Amino acid sequence: MPKVLFLGDIVGRPGRTFVMERIALLREELGVDIVIANAENSAGGAGITKKIAEQLLAAGVDAITLGDHVWDQKNFENEIDELERVCRPANLPEQNPGRTHLVVEKDGFRLGIFTVLGRNYLTLKSSCPFHTADAKLVELAAQCDAVFVEAHMEATSEKIALGWHLDGRAAAVVGTHTHVPTADGRVLPGGTAYLSDAGMCGPYASVLGRDVAHVVATFLDGMKRRFPVAEGDVRLSGCLIEIDPATGLSLSFERIELAK
Repeated sequence: MPKVLFLGDIVGRPGRTFVMERIALLREELGVDIVIANAENSAGGAGITKKIAEQLLAAGVDAITLGDHVWDQKNFENEIDELERVCRPANLPEQNPGRTHLVVEKDGFRLGIFTVLGRNYLTLKSSCPFHTADAKLVELAAQCDAVFVEAHMEATSEKIALGWHLDGRAAAVVGTHTHVPTADGRVLPGGTAYLSDAGMCGPYASVLGRDVAHVVATFLDGMKRRFPVAEGDVRLSGCLIEIDPATGLSLSFERIELAK
């Protein structure tokens, strides 16, 4: 049965370097068929560039998803269409460049992949993630054997609601954005693997990947300042999901965490 490894938000140079160093060995150790990674924070902790995307793909990532920081890096809107294995959130306005989904094939198994942004506490303009997910599942039905949905959302309730909404129709609904791994991973009754947040691939001696002192100082005095990417306690976080290609649903779920 195909195994899919999903990696949570890759944060800055520490996160992307660790992923690139370990992904090939991890694929072999876990028997992974397809690797998906959210890399929207891989460039300096905010956004992504074409060069970084190509480096991650060359290292062994099969598909890159993005979130609300998709356009943070200058000129990426002019580069994204050149990246065939990178997709932006599906519920951004139609005028946005970039692919709204990916289909990755391995040994005859075709996995559809897309991300939807939440609408609670996120400021990037987007349409309803529930209606968008419904439409994408219909669109992808004839193109793939199973569908992986990333819920890039701030509100845990919104992620959980989407998981139940898609239970029995998507192979997996996995949350990202908050950078903190959750302990609620499971296969829902209808066969959809669910996790509220996969965590991040980056420095955990930090505040969500950023230097502790700078963030704490801002909480204390309220003044705006730069938040450099932290360096310590680098980890790789995500989950491993086994999918039955006959049903398009999940057979097992396992959370993955690896320290450098």
